[in-house]
This record gives sequence, C-alpha cells and structure tokens, in this order.
Amino acid sequence: MWSWVLHRVTGATIFFFLFVHVLDTALVRVSPEAYNAIIDTYKTPIIGLMEMGLVVAVLYHALNGIRIILIDFWQNGPKYQRLMLWIVLGVWISVFIVALGVMGMHMAERFL
Repeated sequence: MWSWVLHRVTGATIFFFLFVHVLDTALVRVSPEAYNAIIDTYKTPIIGLMEMGLVVAVLYHALNGIRIILIDFWQNGPKYQRLMLWIVLGVWISVFIVALGVMGMHMAERFL
C-alpha cells in the first residue's frame, strides 16, 4: 500500500519538476536576462536540498517502476512481489546514500 502511495507521490514530484524545468528553459527565448535571474535563484542551499530530494524521488520511482513491470509481466511476479519490494528498498537506500554523499560534498564545496 505505502509503496503504491510513494510511487504516485514521487511521480507527481517528478512531473512538477519537469513542468518547472520546461517553463524556465523556455524563458531563455523570451528574455535572457529574466532567465539568468531565475537561474541565479536556483544557486541556493535550499534548492540544493530540493535537488537531493528530486534524486531520491527519481531513484525510488525508477526502481519501483521496474518492480511493477516485473509484477505485471513476469509469470511469478505476484508471488515474489514482497521480496522484490525489499530488494528495491535495499538497492534504493544503498544508491541514495552514495548519491546524497556525492551531492552533499558538492554542496559543501559550493556553499561552505
């Protein structure tokens, strides 16, 4: 149940990011000065934390999406869905710890 909810929340988060990304990128054709001003607002620690959250959301959404595909299209998928959930969570935690460490070092260099 919670994996279903988290999959929908991460999907909506990724969609919102892509929507904002397309809008701010399209701004460069309208006004390069406004585009540069918007990009400068993205160079803050708060946005850096939001980027970390985006990485965590994309990782979970991608890994859980693979699990959902396996459940739907693999003959034994429903039988092993709980085991696959634990595998997804283990891989997700492992990868996001490494990713957050790398991003954290980058943020420390930039903002400290």
